[in-house]
Amino acid sequence: MTDLTGKTVLIVGGSRGIGAAAARRFAEAGAAVAVAARSAEACESVADAIGSAGGRSLAVTCDITKYREVEALIARAVDAFGGIDILVNNAGAIEPIGLLTKADPEDWARSIAINLTGAFNVLRAAVPAMMERPRPVVINVSSGAASTPREGWSAYCAGKAGLAMLTRSLALETEGSGLVVFGFRPGIVDTDMQVAIRASGMNPVSRIPRRDLLPVDDPARFLVWLAGGEADDLAGQEVDIRAPGLRERAGLDPRP
Repeated sequence: MTDLTGKTVLIVGGSRGIGAAAARRFAEAGAAVAVAARSAEACESVADAIGSAGGRSLAVTCDITKYREVEALIARAVDAFGGIDILVNNAGAIEPIGLLTKADPEDWARSIAINLTGAFNVLRAAVPAMMERPRPVVINVSSGAASTPREGWSAYCAGKAGLAMLTRSLALETEGSGLVVFGFRPGIVDTDMQVAIRASGMNPVSRIPRRDLLPVDDPARFLVWLAGGEADDLAGQEVDIRAPGLRERAGLDPRP
């Protein structure tokens, strides 16, 4: 098992789904965990569960589309734990789902603000502080939608494609600095986002049976593995949980 004792992880978008599962797994690995999202109640629920299990945790309410709030988030995490070693940039939104020619412009722009600009805000505020740590790690949670267009997902695909380029840009600009940067594609996971996708009936992904979706614990465990140092040969690129051999490397059971 990966040992992250003495490390601090900040999980943005950590109140539910992959983020909440990852928070629990990072805590089990020994890390102090700061959980950030827009819902105070949901953040506190995740943090309280970690605390009840004997871990160190912090809940921070933050709208990542507002840079000043992100700055305050980073300051609180650093003040609470002395620094940030690992950043999991996980916040994201699938909506609006619908044809591009019928999309509400404000809804479409809001999606980009969350999936792309918000991710930038977190990187901009967090990375300078992280560079003071001995081996800082950034993991941007991406998607297969970053390279495969899907009907009805123009905003989500565009945002995740932009995030993939942010990952590559950050890796290039910090090469040789000690910062380890990953993009992570978690596959198709059984989360609330998939509930919205199924309800839309909009493209083949909406018709995947729930029994065939990955459990949230799979990407959560994979994230801990990425952060631990054994996957540094994959740094600077998009790492897909479905790539041949990677599940086994991460200690996950192979899937058909």
